[in-house]
This record gives sequence, C-alpha cells and structure tokens, in this order.
Amino acid sequence: MSNNIKLKKGLDLPLNGAAQKKVLMEVTPDAVALKPTDFKGLVPKLLVKEGDAVKAGSPLFADKMCPEILFTSPVSGTVQSVVRGEKRKLLAVVVKADKEQVHEDFGTSSVDKLSADQIKALLLKSGLWASLIQRPYGIVANPAVTPKAVFVSGFSSAPNAADPEFILQGETANIQAGISAIAKMTGVKVHLSLCRCQGTTPMGSMKDAEIHYFEGKHPAGNVGIQIHHICPIRKGETVWTITPMELAAIGRLLSTGKLDQSRLVAVTGPKAAKTGYVRTVPGMCMASIASLVAEGNVRVISGDVLCGENAGREGFLGFHDNQVSLIEEGDYYEMFGWINPIRSKQHSVSRSYFSWLCPSKKYDMDTNIHGGVRAFMFNNIYSDVLPMHLFPVYLAKACMAGDIDKMEQYGIYQVLPEDLATCEYICPSKIEWQETIAKGIDLMLKEMA
Repeated sequence: MSNNIKLKKGLDLPLNGAAQKKVLMEVTPDAVALKPTDFKGLVPKLLVKEGDAVKAGSPLFADKMCPEILFTSPVSGTVQSVVRGEKRKLLAVVVKADKEQVHEDFGTSSVDKLSADQIKALLLKSGLWASLIQRPYGIVANPAVTPKAVFVSGFSSAPNAADPEFILQGETANIQAGISAIAKMTGVKVHLSLCRCQGTTPMGSMKDAEIHYFEGKHPAGNVGIQIHHICPIRKGETVWTITPMELAAIGRLLSTGKLDQSRLVAVTGPKAAKTGYVRTVPGMCMASIASLVAEGNVRVISGDVLCGENAGREGFLGFHDNQVSLIEEGDYYEMFGWINPIRSKQHSVSRSYFSWLCPSKKYDMDTNIHGGVRAFMFNNIYSDVLPMHLFPVYLAKACMAGDIDKMEQYGIYQVLPEDLATCEYICPSKIEWQETIAKGIDLMLKEMA
C-alpha cells in the first residue's frame, strides 16, 4: 500500500479564532483534577482520601478490573476533594498544588538498557500507561493484550487545532525515545501518520516507525481514519493509539526519572479575548485562564468544538486534550430560520443561503443547532464528509436499535464517536451522531468485551 494517502472526502470548518503562534502565559494552577470520566469504560478504585499529601507521579486511583493500571497525579500537593456523583460514582480527584513541585523518582534509563517488561512496568507505575488507547471501543489499553499494531497521528485536522510543530518544538528526542520504547515493549509495527507538509520536519525522520503521509480535509487527522486506510480493524483484532504529546512525556520520564506531563495548550475560538498558547498540565482548572475568556455567555470546551467536552468556566482540562475552544452559547431563536436565504453570518454546507459564495470566509460560530430533531434523511451528504468505506446511516441506525450483528456488519469496530463528528455537524435531521455511536460502543463493551 502507498505511504501517501490523499482523501477526497471530509469537511474543514471555517471557524474564527485560530491560535496565534505565541505562548501567552505559564499557568501554574492552584488545583488540578484527574477525572475517571476521561477514560472510557474505567471502573476506578480510589487510593487516596481528602487531606493526603501526594507527589507528582503518586497514584490517585487504579483500574478496579486491572489494578496494575495506575492513574497518577500530574502535580504534587494535597488531595483537596474527592468529587462523586450519583450512586457515589467517582467523578474527579482534585489536588491542591504546591508552589514548589516534588516528584516521585522513577529512575533514569534509556530504551536500549530496558527490557520490554521493564518498559511496561515503568509506564504502569508512572501512570503514563493511561496514554495508550485500545481500539476497538477507545478504552485504556489492556496490558495482557498484544496489539497487531500501534498508531500515532502526528497532526490534527480538527477546527483550530494546535499547531503540531509549535507545541512539539524541542521535543524531537523525547518523541523518538517514546516511539522506540513503545516499539520495543509491544514488538509490533508503529505507524506514524503525518500531513504532507510535515515531510521536511524532524517528525518525518523518526526511527522505529513506518511513516505515512495524509492529505485531505477533516477528519484526515483522526487516528481512526488513518487506521481505516492503513490497516483496518477486523473482529477479534486490537490496535493501540497514542499521541505525540504523550510520547514526549514518556521520553521525559526515561531521561529525567520524573513524571512531567506539561504541555502547550491552544486557546482558540471566536470568544477568546486573546488566542495563543499556554503552558500547563492536564487537569488545569479553566479558571486559571479566565483572563483569556471574553465576557458574555461563553461555552468553555476542553478540546475542539466538534467533539470536546463542555467543561464550563470552573471545569478542568481533559487528560488527553491540548486545546481549549471558546464559543458563544447559542441560546436564541431565529425568526424565519433557514427560510431566510440572506444569512451572511451563517455557514452552510448545503448552500441553503448565499454564504457559499465566500468559500474562504471564517465565521463566529456558536452552539445553536438551528432546528429540531427529526427522522433521518437518506442521501449521500454523510458519506461526503466521512472518508471511510462505511455506510454511516446504517451504522447509526444499528446503534439506535441495539442490533449487535448489524453494528458489526456496518463497522462499529473501526470507529469512535469523534470519527463521525462531521456527520453530526452537517446533519439536517439534527441527530446526535456521537452520542448514538457512544451508546452503541457501550452496548458492545457490555455484551462482547
């Protein structure tokens, strides 16, 4: 198969507010939160209580079904609160950070001097094992399973996504160490996917990885799309995925012996008072960047606008996220709605109004869905924005019906909700595609896993 893949289908959202390539501030949050809800299918076992002192790298909770998988604190400090929901479900462990950070010592080493079992033990003990996501289903990787391959997407095509070259500058050696460690630990091929413009960057010369180049619109940067075109997942097969940002954390762990999950996070969107990057850690409280949020009724999203989580002004940055999106809440009604063809401030994929005459225009989008839920419309609009050889409507209907045989037939093993986010955006029926696919995956986990 060619290592140069051009995708003809997809959709790039013309959203205002891309991050300027400059670091706006170094955020030292007063408190950070590690949320079990960031990890699909996790049943957490709490290992600390309020008032306990922890170091950066100290375990906060473990996977009840696989106790060797630890989830560790990104900062040192004191456990401020244990947040629970209905039926005492663990929602978050909040740690009040120390001014002077103290780290657990995991010992320095190099990939050449460690065995595969030693690398696995180090990742499990440090909490960086949680960076490995297992497909199908998007759960934390099972240490007892050997995947058929490991996939890394070196870029993101999501709306206003963080620039990979900017956020990973100076991390080449750490990313290389992370790739080599994963390759040695698993003993399988590591596939690194880059966009065509990255061919001349240091990422294009990584060793211990097979490099693929993708060209096309969103969701070309989604690792699920890349897996589909490189090595599709069949029933009974397993692959793992990890991001370059998390590979860099593995490299820093090996070279320093410390858990360092610091990252550059893009602050984007039309309701950002100032766009750019902040250096922080996962679990940062959104209140720490309040000065970058414009006034008004603003939705603060951890992640991108298509599939990020509504964190709110007092919420926390997700474990896997390197972007905060700020858009206006669409809590209003439009007179005449779609009947009015002169809606110059609205983006239309179907050319319902004249905005299509300005293809390069960017829009201050909000959260208004401009209509109500109705029955599925059968046409090819969904396939036009999904670069996969699937029948998305039939897959969604199978998930709605809870028909496992049909879900398998139409490709449930190959997708996560994020892969069909463009279908949800353009859906004239206002179907919540990502929630529908997520419920199908939940059923598969319950009945098949």
